[in-house]
Amino acid sequence: MQDFPHHYVVVAAAQSDSNVQLASPGLDNIESAGPAEFGGPGDLWSPETLLVASVADCFILSFKAIARASKLEWKALSCDVVGELNSVARVTRFTRFNIRAVLEVPVDTNADKARRVLDKAEQSCLITNSMIAASRLEAEVRVTEAAA
Repeated sequence: MQDFPHHYVVVAAAQSDSNVQLASPGLDNIESAGPAEFGGPGDLWSPETLLVASVADCFILSFKAIARASKLEWKALSCDVVGELNSVARVTRFTRFNIRAVLEVPVDTNADKARRVLDKAEQSCLITNSMIAASRLEAEVRVTEAAA
């Protein structure tokens, strides 16, 4: 692992009449739009679904690392995550992430140890642990001439 801090770069861009294009060095670009709940088309990834996907992805990656360190043998792990968005003190925010995980292990596996590794993965997920991260805006407004 590299020394901290780590930096992850994403560039988002859109025209007034287009969806958002998301890009990060070395990765395939993806397209996003608002979810149906906010008047979007509902057929593309949205910031909300990307955040919930990050929780699910981080949970599984955390589990894999902890299982490896714990020498836990396992076959497969799937998880469903439901993110609950609500209005709290007139601020719209995620208030809960319910993670339902199904772990398949070999017959001779200690089930208590497997459960402890799952619990530790949930507790150590850097995405859910980062939900209170600070946000800072640096903005620039450019006035351009209308297209001819």
